[in-house]
Amino acid sequence: MPDSTAQKTSPAYRLAAIDPDFLLGDSTRGVRFQLEYLKAQEGLQKFRIRSTIVVFGSARVREGRPGNHGRWYKQARRFGRIASERGGALNDGPEGRLNVIATGGGPGFMEAANRGASEAGAPTIGFNIVLPHEQEPNPYTTPELTFRFHYFAMRKMHLAMHAAALVVFPGGFGTLDELFEIVTLRQTGKMPFCPIVLMDRAYWTRLIAFDAMIEEGFVRPEDLTLFSYAEDAEEAWAILERQGLTAPQP
Repeated sequence: MPDSTAQKTSPAYRLAAIDPDFLLGDSTRGVRFQLEYLKAQEGLQKFRIRSTIVVFGSARVREGRPGNHGRWYKQARRFGRIASERGGALNDGPEGRLNVIATGGGPGFMEAANRGASEAGAPTIGFNIVLPHEQEPNPYTTPELTFRFHYFAMRKMHLAMHAAALVVFPGGFGTLDELFEIVTLRQTGKMPFCPIVLMDRAYWTRLIAFDAMIEEGFVRPEDLTLFSYAEDAEEAWAILERQGLTAPQP
């Protein structure tokens, strides 16, 4: 009987679902995009997560640093705990969890917010991204809710689509990217109600001349009401409640 080894060892003979060359090829990019959506979505559903509070900020700050960095880290950690204890993240009933802390999963302010949520005993989410210099997930995200994405676009989608609120600590390019993503979705009506709080007015007004956008006619004055400023974790939570964040009644 003729030998069919060449046929059976050919890449063409592999089952498509377990053929890495095929799955990682150009033609299946849309499939990979869909898989990144489905895997994280399935994980969130297992924990009955109905909404999140996204916390973003610089990955470069560390606990205990002098000056603003240490103070901001402390407030991010405090906010993660407050939001988890008061917002419904601890609700393990059939109605689901509200306002679960979600971050980009890395160090700095993201670590601090996840840490505060973890200390409250709540599940907490890390949406990590594959980078040239590999980002390590911080140790405070719930393991079953620690996701890793190849595509920034899908990571952004998950951060936005579940968000009931956004709290942004001082940061750099990545932080600005996430902030303006949500602000633009709110401004254009592509996203439902989502209060946005910027932590530390002095930092943000020094960084961005928002009034210049109004003076040039690039945004409307009412667009600047899409976000508020807070100086500490308690004030941030009070703003979210005042603006109508859905949370269990005490």
